[in-house]
Amino acid sequence: MTTLTPVEPRARFLDLIASEWLKLWSLRSTGWSLLLGTLAVVCLNLGTAWDHYRYWFQYDAEGRAGFVRNGMALGDAFTGNASMVLILCTAATGAVAVVGEYGSGLVRTTFAAVPARGSLMAAKLLVVAGVQSGFGALAAGLSFWSTQAVLAERGVGLPITHPGALRLVVASALLAPVCALAGAALGTLLRRSAVSVVGSVVLLLLLPSVLGDRRHLTAVLAHATPLHAWERLVAAGPAAVEPYPWTAGGAWLVYALWVLGAMVVAVVAVRHRDQ
Repeated sequence: MTTLTPVEPRARFLDLIASEWLKLWSLRSTGWSLLLGTLAVVCLNLGTAWDHYRYWFQYDAEGRAGFVRNGMALGDAFTGNASMVLILCTAATGAVAVVGEYGSGLVRTTFAAVPARGSLMAAKLLVVAGVQSGFGALAAGLSFWSTQAVLAERGVGLPITHPGALRLVVASALLAPVCALAGAALGTLLRRSAVSVVGSVVLLLLLPSVLGDRRHLTAVLAHATPLHAWERLVAAGPAAVEPYPWTAGGAWLVYALWVLGAMVVAVVAVRHRDQ
C-alpha cells in the first residue's frame, strides 16, 4: 500500500510580501522611527525657512532680489542638512530590517519555512522600499508645503508648479528608498547592526563628502553617489560652473543603478551564504 506524503504548497510571492509587511510593522521601532524621522527632516527644513522669514526685513533690496533670483526658496524646501538626516535614518532602518532577524535568530525559522531565500529577500526589499518611499514622500511633501507657506508670508513662497519644484520633491522622496535599500544590502553582507549602520554612514555620507569635483576620477566617483545625485537634481538658480558637469538624467540613472545594485547584492548574498 502506497502512503502519500502531503506536500505543502509553495509560498506565493504575494504571501511573502504580506508576511514581510506584517513582520516589519510588528516592531514598535518601525512606527516610531518613521515618525521621528519625518519630524526631524521637516523641522530642519522649516527652521531654515523660518530664519529667512524672521530676518527678511534685515536684508537689503539686493539681498531680497537675489533670494528670488537664485531660487533660494526651493533651497529651503529641502536643505542639505535634512538630506543627511534622511539618509542616516533610512539607511539605518534598511540595515536593521535585515540584520534584526540575524541577531534574534529568527532568520533560521524563516529560512526553514521558506527555503527560497532569494524570493524571501526580494519580498523584504520590496516592503522596505515601499515603506521608505511613503516616508520620503511624506517628509518631502510636508517640507515643501510648510516651508513655502512660511515664505509666502513674505511674498516669496513658490507653488509646486514652479520650475524645478516637483523634481525637488520627487528626488528628495526617492532618496529615502534608495538609501534604505543600500543599507539593507550592507546588512545582508555584514549581518551586524552596529557595523552595518556605520558602514552605511561611511558609504552614503562620509565618502561623498571627501570626493571632490576638481579631478575627473573623483568627480565621476562623486557623481555615482546618491547624495551627489540628489544635489544635482535639486539644484536651483543659475547653474554653477563645474569642471566636469553632468545631467539630471545621469543623476536619475544613479538612483536606478543603486536600487538595482542593492537588490542584486542582497539576493545573491543571501543565496550563497550560510545562515
